[in-house]
Amino acid sequence: MQLQQLTYFLAVVDARHFTRAAQQVHVAQPSLSQQIQALERELGADLFRRARGNITLTDAGEALLPLARRIVADAENARIEVQEVAGLRRGRVRLGATPSLCTSLLPQVLRAYHREHPGISLRIEEGGSRDLVGELATGRLDLALLILPLQSHDPALATTELLTEELVVASALNAPPPTPGPWIEAKDLRHQPLVMFRHGYDLREFTMAACRAEGFEPRFAVEGGEMDAVLAMVEAGLGTAVLPSMVADRRPLRVTPFAPPGLRRTIGLAHRKDVEPPRAARELRRVLLEYLRQAARTATLPPGTRPA
Repeated sequence: MQLQQLTYFLAVVDARHFTRAAQQVHVAQPSLSQQIQALERELGADLFRRARGNITLTDAGEALLPLARRIVADAENARIEVQEVAGLRRGRVRLGATPSLCTSLLPQVLRAYHREHPGISLRIEEGGSRDLVGELATGRLDLALLILPLQSHDPALATTELLTEELVVASALNAPPPTPGPWIEAKDLRHQPLVMFRHGYDLREFTMAACRAEGFEPRFAVEGGEMDAVLAMVEAGLGTAVLPSMVADRRPLRVTPFAPPGLRRTIGLAHRKDVEPPRAARELRRVLLEYLRQAARTATLPPGTRPA
């Protein structure tokens, strides 16, 4: 089994077409097909069902897919690691983060990192924690800022607690307050039409768990949005949403905190245990931790956050 064969296999998986896959990897289509056939002979199983205009994976192909992605990603990481020995003059970092952190914490951290290492390419993947765990497991990300603790069935990841953030209930400025007092409790969400994030967002799981702990299923006004869509719908008065205070405080919204001791969640930094992140990613981790230490000393962390 050759790395090139796995690269061609992944190209076909992504393109669902042999000719387009060959174009993507800059090889003649017959050569790509021959390499795929050689891989199938070595493995003793067909990897694709080939029908006119319709390429799908067989069960054997489905089994190979996550392993191939990991092997190719690890090989790319090895190549980058060798290149970076020359003093971080070039390279890349693939970082995942939740939407709230992409708009609050990350810009300052990445500015400090880019100032020190302008030759490093930064790729940011925004998504919910569940999505980011999957991206880490397949080798598509080097590091991820996500919500802890991870689920027990998640892949083996090394995690470091960084900070906690306060959660609040956000509603439109011209809408009636969600409660008559200055606080809200989880049980009060029973009477609120909620604007709910799509599956994969930890805020969705957190809100659902808080409601179910009080013995009810939440009522959705709108369901399935990304962060920007949820914020816009709340601002339009379609319902309320549970949000990090660092996000809600930046928008024209009515913010109602949860009753003391409040509701908070922990943010951590994660990477795969079985693969050391590339040098450029390790340097970003150092810059991030130094930024948080300095921000804690000077009380300049984003609103609603504090060191873990």
